[in-house]
Amino acid sequence: MISTSGFKKGIYILFRDKPHRIVSFSFVSPGKGSAFYRTRLKSLETGAVLEYTFKSGEKVEEVNVDTRQLQFLYRDGESLVFMKAETYEQFQVSEEIMDDYSRQFLKEGASYRVQFYEEQAVAVGLPKNLVLEVVKTENSVKGDTVTGALKPATLETGLVVQVPLFVKNGDKISVSTETGAYLSRA
Repeated sequence: MISTSGFKKGIYILFRDKPHRIVSFSFVSPGKGSAFYRTRLKSLETGAVLEYTFKSGEKVEEVNVDTRQLQFLYRDGESLVFMKAETYEQFQVSEEIMDDYSRQFLKEGASYRVQFYEEQAVAVGLPKNLVLEVVKTENSVKGDTVTGALKPATLETGLVVQVPLFVKNGDKISVSTETGAYLSRA
């Protein structure tokens, strides 16, 4: 059992006897009345997102989710294929468990945290940052030295990010998976 004060983004709870993931939550303490937690929950079975308000101090059952470190191999139609490096065991994961933004950070050969509930994949955790190669960007012109000037660059996964003028085709750069922002050259 977990109290509402232990809520964190990404934890799994039983809500109405079904497993759900907390997508977001906020603590509200009105001037009059008791405090409460406003949450957005995503069903692991249907993928539907709903909003629910828990009273402060209310207890809910936490769901155990198995996390495995897996290597992304390739896309196979509507599914993603991951492999456990130690045993070469492969797992087919539905693309639907990831949003469009997160899918842009799937790089072949990179390692990801895949979460399973009752042997079914329910989420793919991205690393904090990822090293990707620039495949298309404009060349900078000598004299373009405006401080902080940026240009668009298309990366190997199809993601487009704003990069400094000195970055060119073929460079490897580090990108934040949380914000999608350029961090540094790799």
